[in-house]
Amino acid sequence: MREGMDFQRTVLWVIFAMSLLFLWDNWQRYQGRPSLLGGPPPSGQQQAAAPAAPAPTPQPAAAPPSAVPLDSSVPQPSAAPAAPPAAAEPPPAATAPRDQRVRIETDRLRADIDLAGAVLARAELLQQRVAPDWTAAGFLSLVTGKKQDPDANVVLLDVSPTRVYMAQTGLIGAPELPNHRTPFVKVDGPTRLEPGQDQLEVRFVSESGGVRLTKTYVFHRGRYDIEVRHDIENLGSAAVQPSVYLQLMRDGNKPEGESGLYYTFTGPAFYSEAGKFQKVDFSDIEKKKQSHVTSADNGWVSMIQHYFVSAWVPPAGTPRENYSRMVDRNLYAVGAISPLPAIAAGASASFRSTLYVGPQDQRALEQIAPGLELVVDYGWLTFIAKPLFWLLQFLHGLVGNWGWAIVLLTVLIKAAFYPLSAASYKSMAKMKEVTPRLMALREKYGDDKQKLNMAMMELYKTEKINPLGGCLPILVQIPVFIALYWVLLASVEMRNAPWILWVKDLATPDPWFILPLLMMATMWIQYKLNPTPPDPVQAKVMAAMPFIFGVMFFMFPAGLVLYWLVNNILSIAQQWYVTKQIAKAKPVG
Repeated sequence: MREGMDFQRTVLWVIFAMSLLFLWDNWQRYQGRPSLLGGPPPSGQQQAAAPAAPAPTPQPAAAPPSAVPLDSSVPQPSAAPAAPPAAAEPPPAATAPRDQRVRIETDRLRADIDLAGAVLARAELLQQRVAPDWTAAGFLSLVTGKKQDPDANVVLLDVSPTRVYMAQTGLIGAPELPNHRTPFVKVDGPTRLEPGQDQLEVRFVSESGGVRLTKTYVFHRGRYDIEVRHDIENLGSAAVQPSVYLQLMRDGNKPEGESGLYYTFTGPAFYSEAGKFQKVDFSDIEKKKQSHVTSADNGWVSMIQHYFVSAWVPPAGTPRENYSRMVDRNLYAVGAISPLPAIAAGASASFRSTLYVGPQDQRALEQIAPGLELVVDYGWLTFIAKPLFWLLQFLHGLVGNWGWAIVLLTVLIKAAFYPLSAASYKSMAKMKEVTPRLMALREKYGDDKQKLNMAMMELYKTEKINPLGGCLPILVQIPVFIALYWVLLASVEMRNAPWILWVKDLATPDPWFILPLLMMATMWIQYKLNPTPPDPVQAKVMAAMPFIFGVMFFMFPAGLVLYWLVNNILSIAQQWYVTKQIAKAKPVG
């Protein structure tokens, strides 16, 4: 049985050890090594620095690597006919240069539509700047003199020798129907959203298998969501019943520049009323062990990464088959297939859907589809994190600065928990007072643990001290502070958001390390205010903890460090005030 007075330090030790364990485990997973906690082993996407298949050179830029056979990238639903064979040739009217792209520009997006399939092969987010690369590779670039462009925009979708990530659509259900590899031609029209213009429509046409498919992309001012229309005309003499597929294909690599000190999910996610929000690991797809709703008439499919998301949203009430599959090594596809009613000869049909490619802006996502805001993943503490984020947004509306909103939110949380904190600090103050007497008891009884414990319990009873009083209030607050941690880590609103002076981006580390150094200093003050552990080894380790945590926080986003710093300052102030009140309440003499 451990001594009662050591219980608080035991809890702190557990928290400290778990923190180090989780940080190390996330680093292991980020580096592609097996998880220490028994999670899924790393898949090929984490072991390779680039897609394993060769980059497309003479092939269409929107197509996956040339090693991928045609029928493996075109979806094949269980109830639909097989995909078109590789030997299918489109009619001359639909032919176009297979490496040609159409550049489309709005106030939010610079998009490239590849005429091979009329697929979205590149999406540059014009209002999202690339964050400084704080990984080992980023530091190496600085050492070698390769400066990062501070004005570079985030490129979410792209096909290059190092990346494969695109949004594809097409038809299946009969041989030779237009799919995401069939050549399209662009219909004459503008490709730039001009001042005063609210929307821009860009059309592409292809004929194949007796069907004419007109694919229309509708871009809107001030928005990242794109309306995608499929107009199908039956040019043949017999009825056809095609299905429209909406697909996202990407490699399994982590986004460039992502920190290895904390883990954020990268991969597919599905949503339906039946299954709710479901994330799928690339490794599960590779092993064919993925679990998600496959049949629904609502919801969406997506690929998510830290701060950003691409998602297909079919029309509500339309039956669809959701799927996820491995196309090639380190190349994955997810999507939804919606069957259309039979189209008689000479008749036509239309299918509308929404494609979102942009930041995880919760307000914008909520307006597009139910549950789409859940891509901002707070984990099992979502029920606490969402109200905290709402309050943070409210405070930002008052002060107009996310940094000051973080400060105010931390103040409000500390004020709400003040009664619990005061109880904890009172217990710590009493423990600090009796520490010399406890040390004397240790010297008196030496290795006789039984007599030592009895003497300590008698001392606690005499002084009216609860050995658990210092740690239980802290344990109650931990879920709230962890939830706030994830709010600040996952919220894209922190990206490119300045605070004061040198802090220009709350989502990246402090460039001058001032906040981590201040946090280190406050942790040292907290250590000095708390009772000194009787064990000399414990005392040395506890004294080193501020420096250990400080070094780790050097690479954490400035917004997170700001939160911890303000929390520490308020804790010191509260502890000092409670200690003074206890001293005043003592009888004189």
